[in-house]
Amino acid sequence: MKISAELQTFCERLGHDFARPELLQRALTHGSISTATRPDNQRLEFLGDRVLGLTMAEALFSADRAATEGQMAPRYNALVKGETCASVAREIGLGEVLKLGRSEMKTGGRRKEALLADAMEAVLAAVYLDAGFPKAREVILALWAERLKNVDDDSRDAKTALQEWAQANGMSPPRYVQTSRSGPDHAPEFEITVRLDDGREAVASGQGTKRSIEQAAATALLGQIEGTT
Repeated sequence: MKISAELQTFCERLGHDFARPELLQRALTHGSISTATRPDNQRLEFLGDRVLGLTMAEALFSADRAATEGQMAPRYNALVKGETCASVAREIGLGEVLKLGRSEMKTGGRRKEALLADAMEAVLAAVYLDAGFPKAREVILALWAERLKNVDDDSRDAKTALQEWAQANGMSPPRYVQTSRSGPDHAPEFEITVRLDDGREAVASGQGTKRSIEQAAATALLGQIEGTT
């Protein structure tokens, strides 16, 4: 099976040329366009999640021999969570080559975080089935390289850290207020303000989930606090 020039370019960004291109085709097929003869990528997503998980667990285990389970767990979660998979998918232009039904295309399916995350896992499974675990691990470690370097920062849960700081300083938990929402339902943009009892506050805005914007606001307020201590 020959693949299009567009898919060949995607393979170059991914870091793998498929001996069985039909695996890639399936990994890129969303349920909105699947048929009896064109299965979707859900089964591959299930497998890819495990391939990614084993790779990240092994990498973290090897990178820091002194790390405890309690230290490795949040790092692992930061590396395999949906937001991270979707971010990697955007970096390699996965959304541009997804095969979607008309309804999904009209509602911005190529930009949806959950859809991108699922497809990223499916593509990793396709690499695994095409060339084995060593190749899949090689691809994953290359795509996740910067995130592995910065995993301690990425794994820090800013909302939890801010709440712990507030409680340690005799304050009630931080309050998060949605001050605005705009954009279509499939790609909403939020503005969130977080406030402390002592009057300090920070604002964050952007596209994504409310939780991700709350995390950004908490990170900004922690930065203020650390800058005055």
